[in-house]
Amino acid sequence: MTPMLALLQAIPPLPPITPHEVIYQAQSGGEVAIAAIVMGTMTGMLYPLIRAWARRVEGRNAPAVLPSREVEERLDRIERAVEAIAVEMERVSEGQRFVTKLLAEKPAAKLSAPER
Repeated sequence: MTPMLALLQAIPPLPPITPHEVIYQAQSGGEVAIAAIVMGTMTGMLYPLIRAWARRVEGRNAPAVLPSREVEERLDRIERAVEAIAVEMERVSEGQRFVTKLLAEKPAAKLSAPER
């Protein structure tokens, strides 16, 4: 006989209990709190995963939606505006480099000591 079987035979069987006793025993404060924490944690972890899986399965057979003409025109206007801003920024930075170069080449003015 294996030690596990000997241990199982040494444990006395539990006495029969009524359903009312089962409900009463399950409603002790600590067990209910632990069950609530475990269920909340599992729900918090599994819900986003199940939702992502459902969206993935749902989107498999969906036809590819092409952007409408209005969306394409709007994106084109945004692209042109960004390019114009980039050109203006280049002009500003070029002017700043020029001024910095002029200031660096300019001889330092002699500071006279204040008269007392």
